[in-house]
Amino acid sequence: NMQTSTELIEILYHATDAQFIVDVVQERLRSEAHKRREYYDLVHENLKAEFINGEIVFHSPVKKRHWTVSMELSARLHNWAKDRNLGIVGVEKVMVSLTRNDYEPDICFFSKERSEQFDAEQMKFPAPDFVVEILSPSTEKNDRTVKFLDYALHGVREYWIVDPEKHTVEQYVLHHGEFDLRQKLTEKGVCESIVVDGFSVEVEQLFHE
Repeated sequence: NMQTSTELIEILYHATDAQFIVDVVQERLRSEAHKRREYYDLVHENLKAEFINGEIVFHSPVKKRHWTVSMELSARLHNWAKDRNLGIVGVEKVMVSLTRNDYEPDICFFSKERSEQFDAEQMKFPAPDFVVEILSPSTEKNDRTVKFLDYALHGVREYWIVDPEKHTVEQYVLHHGEFDLRQKLTEKGVCESIVVDGFSVEVEQLFHE
């Protein structure tokens, strides 16, 4: 299990070489900030890349099973939210810029209250209310580790991890700053959002070929 920030702070505080460790980390973060600026200069609308813990992570083209699930779920979510004036849905190239990292979630939803603050020329966005990541072999580790922790840390209230190969949907809900698994559905069942009022999807409809 990963140690919590509070535990790490306590370990650092009681370390004899605490100041040395802090100095090294600060220098690395300064270097990381410079690389992050390079990342902003590099990315453009035709390239999918993320900035994760100091590294630029480029994404390969996805398999058909990935984008068909993405289109099915995002279309349903977009239509539901738009028809009821609940907020806005972003797909693929929306840059979510958090404290340290920049992500481009497969699908994200911003509530009406939050999205009304956005302007038409905006390119970086705060943590969404709801995020969906669709797994691929190259992204699964980050989707389940650093993104999982980072989304929770920044107040994403609901997180779905969809596996188009195993036909599963895992629904996580924010509770006291951490994600709790609400349910994991395989092949069948209904997944109902707790953030997007009234929105639900039948799992088997996501994975039909």
